[in-house]
Amino acid sequence: MLPQKQAEEAAIVTSGVAALNNEMEQGAGGDGKAEGEEAAHGFSMTNLLWHGGSAWDAWFSCASNQVAQVLLTLPYSFSQLGMLSGLILQLFYGILGSWTAYLISVLYIEYRARKEKENVSFKNHVIQWFEVLDGLLGPYWKAAGLAFNCTFLLFGSVIQLIACASNIYYINDRLDKRTWTYIFGACCATSVFIPSFHNYRIWSFLGLGMTTYTAWYLTIAAFVHGQVEGVTHSGPTKLVLYFTGATNILYTFGGHAVTVEIMHAMWKPQKFKYIYLMATVYVFTLTLPSAAAMYWSFGDQLLTHSNAFSLLPHSGWRDAAVILMLIHQFITFGFACTPLYFVWEKVIGMHDTKSICLRALVRLPVVIPIWFLAIIFPFFGPINSAVGALLVSFTVYIIPSLAHMLTYRTPSARKNAAEKPPFFLPSWTAMYAVNAFVVAWVLVVGFGLGGWASVTNFVKQVDTFGLFAKCYQCPKPQQPPPFSAPGPQMQHR
Repeated sequence: MLPQKQAEEAAIVTSGVAALNNEMEQGAGGDGKAEGEEAAHGFSMTNLLWHGGSAWDAWFSCASNQVAQVLLTLPYSFSQLGMLSGLILQLFYGILGSWTAYLISVLYIEYRARKEKENVSFKNHVIQWFEVLDGLLGPYWKAAGLAFNCTFLLFGSVIQLIACASNIYYINDRLDKRTWTYIFGACCATSVFIPSFHNYRIWSFLGLGMTTYTAWYLTIAAFVHGQVEGVTHSGPTKLVLYFTGATNILYTFGGHAVTVEIMHAMWKPQKFKYIYLMATVYVFTLTLPSAAAMYWSFGDQLLTHSNAFSLLPHSGWRDAAVILMLIHQFITFGFACTPLYFVWEKVIGMHDTKSICLRALVRLPVVIPIWFLAIIFPFFGPINSAVGALLVSFTVYIIPSLAHMLTYRTPSARKNAAEKPPFFLPSWTAMYAVNAFVVAWVLVVGFGLGGWASVTNFVKQVDTFGLFAKCYQCPKPQQPPPFSAPGPQMQHR
């Protein structure tokens, strides 16, 4: 079987590179250049900043997209979970997320291999997760993948806009958060001009650098600030808060709704297999110290401050972190929206157009509902948990695990698999056992208990602040002293 497998992999690489190169020439998404061909053209600034398709580009994209604004809500989750649970669940869901990202990459390679045998060309076409499900399992799975993935990415984009408004408010509070949402909605709409993930090379690199600065600023600033007077660390105190925090961490390591699109932008997508795990290991160096330090310093105060910036004193270092996170959130908005742009282009028959400006124009209707939802539900923190429980649980954990089990349910499918089980888990039975555990755990703990807790907390926020909240969790303005009427005047006669 080894020669057959090598031949299949060679076919994937050869035809995939050719197809992706054609797409690059025509300005379409999911494009790429063969590494040898790029070297032949020599060094250019365009290649350096724009044409990314290497394993390093994929690593930067995964790491940059994974942490994003969730970095600012993890201290809030620690106050709900307590220190020990917060640390353990980050490690647990990081490993779980890396596993399901691996499954998605395996299914992509399987789908690509089968289609190449049928002489299907992907010229000028970006393969997406719902198409992989359709090709391997049929139209019902396609519908499920499309529904969950698009809804998750929609609300993921909404969260970025909410985070932008929440962060800039700590630099300039002359405008309320709702007004800032209007402004940043217009700014983020410029992401329609970025054709595909192939063109995020410089943005992914910068985004990860910005997140790294912010994470270590939070860590150092918390230790420099020290523990607040009378600090308490009472978490966990309520089941609702506990499972809300746990679900936010599940969401943190569930950023691979764009895995297939990132793979398709690679010159050699079969190299992706362990990239997400390596990205997660780096992300641990950012999330674990920053969340633990902030919780150590501020304790239960974080229960009413879902954005970590809100508790740190104003300084030039904090302003720099806020500005860098704003830029990174613009990048992450593009990451979440680009697959939605692809779906919309396919629906209206514009996916293969060569004009970047025309594609940008037809993508604009995707931004409008995102903008509107960010104004309706400006609840930074609680919305992360709700999206994690109701959408990420299926999109990122349950569906990939079930899809892998069903794709390789027959002996012939396992025998002819384009990707065999990994070296650390060489048995198909063991893979089935791990997948079954992931499905059961996430269905009960993530979707069941997490959904109950997150929706309960979300409804509480709506009841407290109302829809279209003008300034969610903003400090109340100081009231002037009550007017006191002058005392009785003495009448002089």
